[in-house]
Amino acid sequence: MSISLRAAILAGVLALVPAAANAQTVPRSMSEVNLTFAPIVKRVAPAVVNVYARTVVQSPVNPLFNDPFFRQFFGGSPEMRQRVEQSLGSGVIVRADGIILTNNHVIQGGQNIVVALSDKREFKARVLLADARTDLAVLKIDTKGEKLPTVDFANSDALQVGDLVLAIGDPFGVGQTVTMGIVSALARTQVGASDYQFFIQTDAAINPGNSGGALVTTDGKLAGINSEIYSRTGESIGIGFAIPSNLARRVVEGALGGGIKLPWIGANGQSVTNEIAKSVGLDRPEGVVLREIYPGGPAARAGLRTGEIVMAVDGVDVDDMQGLNYRIATHKAGDAPSFKIYSGGHYRDVAVKLELPPENPPPDKLTIGGRNPLTGAEVENLSPAVATDLNMDLMSRGVVLVSAGNSLAANQGFQPGDVVKSVNGANVTSTRQLQQLLNAAGGHWSLIVDRGGQRMTLTVDG
Repeated sequence: MSISLRAAILAGVLALVPAAANAQTVPRSMSEVNLTFAPIVKRVAPAVVNVYARTVVQSPVNPLFNDPFFRQFFGGSPEMRQRVEQSLGSGVIVRADGIILTNNHVIQGGQNIVVALSDKREFKARVLLADARTDLAVLKIDTKGEKLPTVDFANSDALQVGDLVLAIGDPFGVGQTVTMGIVSALARTQVGASDYQFFIQTDAAINPGNSGGALVTTDGKLAGINSEIYSRTGESIGIGFAIPSNLARRVVEGALGGGIKLPWIGANGQSVTNEIAKSVGLDRPEGVVLREIYPGGPAARAGLRTGEIVMAVDGVDVDDMQGLNYRIATHKAGDAPSFKIYSGGHYRDVAVKLELPPENPPPDKLTIGGRNPLTGAEVENLSPAVATDLNMDLMSRGVVLVSAGNSLAANQGFQPGDVVKSVNGANVTSTRQLQQLLNAAGGHWSLIVDRGGQRMTLTVDG
């Protein structure tokens, strides 16, 4: 839909809305509707860049050598060839000395990161931070002292559903493109896999290549980093998602300050359902009911108890654990945000002093040896700190598989993030104990593995 047509429709709708019903200034005539966003785009667009991540990949000339069974029976070393894979995304210059914000998935695995400015100049980029938990990455290019155009951060908590926004990026590699839409929804948390996903939803057209680009307010500030779309075709259908600028700002600060350390509260919870709301005397489902509290953690020291409900953090309502984790992630360790707690029919405010997740037990990384289903896998003990790094449930316990590579464990179907719970009926408590249990199995292994909350049993003889 063209801007002029959308403007005409908007003018017709606004003509039916009483002026007193609008808290913000809205167009009251066609001359106001015909005002342009061009000055904003002219100022912001030079700060939106292209990001290319190039990776050299080796593969067998004969594709049959990709099959482990073929290699087992026919042996030999395959003739290899190299090819260059390239991913394309966008980025936003947030500091004039060449600090650029983009998505982690745009540069993930890239061996050669190149940034192309709007004037077509290209620079090699250095990765200051790549954080899978937030799907954000911070790059640095050497400007030789030149000051680049930037976009200032907006306060994403000030956004309202219905606000006009612009999306700027390079969809499909066609060149820098600007689209317009509105904020369709806020606080979308059931979109990505990360515990820190808390998206702004917009109907501004976002397509492949827009990832890492800017979602901009009509006063020219960065509201979010365009990251994902909902689509069955891979193309925009008007449902796009952006990571809020308040979290993006926190990641940039962490990258420039020696790394981002996300704090935690030492608790886990779930959304309040209708049944839970009725049982505790709430009029409607709202808040996050605490199911588990880590002994000695911030929540425990603040006096919070299981069964109590977190209604808001710093005056902002929360409705699920991802939303609560997002509110915590925008703070630093040592901050003490105010929690609104509901318990026993009463409300109270509690200051919870945040801290970094503890590394207890110590990781004790180990590569599994011998001949067993986990041979070649790298494992480590789970602690809140390790779970944070691996984007897992922060209350997880046990031994987690960190990497498998081309090992026997990978051929058996094990994946990073798998938690080994038991071997032949014995509970696994540490990496060293896991190795001992595997060695003592006598050629028969029955393993229980937790993968993303689902328990699986694997039995191997040999």
